[in-house]
Amino acid sequence: MTVLVRSGVGPLCAVARAAIPSIWRGKYFSSGNEPAENNPVTPMLRHLMYKIKSTGPITVAEYMKEVLTNPAKGYYVYRDMLGEQGDFITSPEISQIFGELLGIWFISEWMATGKSTAFQLVELGPGRGTLVGDILRVFTQLGSVLKNCDISVHLVEKTPQGWREVFIDIDPQVSDKLRFVLAPSATPAEAFIQHDETRDHVEVCPDAGVIIEELSQRIALTGGAALVADYGHDGTKTDTFRGFCGHKLHDVLIAPGTADLTADVDFSYLRRMAQGKVASLGPIKQHTFLKNMGIDVRLKVLLDKSNEPSVRQQLLQGYDMLINPKKMGERFNFFALLPHERLEGGRHQRNARQSKPFASLVAGFSELAWQ
Repeated sequence: MTVLVRSGVGPLCAVARAAIPSIWRGKYFSSGNEPAENNPVTPMLRHLMYKIKSTGPITVAEYMKEVLTNPAKGYYVYRDMLGEQGDFITSPEISQIFGELLGIWFISEWMATGKSTAFQLVELGPGRGTLVGDILRVFTQLGSVLKNCDISVHLVEKTPQGWREVFIDIDPQVSDKLRFVLAPSATPAEAFIQHDETRDHVEVCPDAGVIIEELSQRIALTGGAALVADYGHDGTKTDTFRGFCGHKLHDVLIAPGTADLTADVDFSYLRRMAQGKVASLGPIKQHTFLKNMGIDVRLKVLLDKSNEPSVRQQLLQGYDMLINPKKMGERFNFFALLPHERLEGGRHQRNARQSKPFASLVAGFSELAWQ
């Protein structure tokens, strides 16, 4: 589950399905007491053991990149991780309505910014193309640029000696086993910690910061919008680094290469890295965003068009999964980056009687109202 790549130049850039990995310290850290049969020596584990023996402990960011995207042994390379038979499922795979509503959001922003003929839709998340397929069904006449990427995270912990980054090393007490250790001295990742940070464990993702900076600069100069949708928090959580295998939580250090590794997005970090170049909205909960986008109306249309009981049941189950606060409704958040003039009202909206531009509502981030 990884996100965000460099977007193409153009007035509208879309970042959908973002997952920026972070940190986990708790029950999903390796306990050190797992039976040998529960810690199989996978090809990826052998590869990591050789790597660590050759070069020393590695960062969590490097561990994630190796485990997920190594060309020969990476989890994303040789496993079909999506769907009921995989290890996790994403919102686009649950219901076509999700992608359709995002398509409406992009069209809304395109119209609000003057319907420019230079239009690019860029999806910055991995997957099967289900999301962008649903979006393009909403506006089949517009082209898209598809990209894929991986972003990993650095874990930093507060100690009596100051901030220290978390590394992964070989456990000297148990053969073929990995463990977490603290760096003996300062590392570059610590530069991303805010001076007034009150948490004792922080997840930093320099790669995501660079991408947000570039997106912000492009949007500020050429217009457009970025929409981020994923697990996340607004600078309130500390430990979210976790693994998933067969839709169940999985120890992140056990059998590397057989499970997905992910973590929550820190939206406060994304907002900070935008550096005020653009305006930001959110994060808001998925159920609120989709309700504001008219998911209830779209569901009713699809149900009215279908006479097949199995299809109707699938639509209702998908709707519940997306909206129910106990499922994905409150676990996922939406966050947007927009030009400042988009919220302040562009110059094309001014007239002789207005000394100030009027604010323009953004779909999904304000309550749906019928006129």
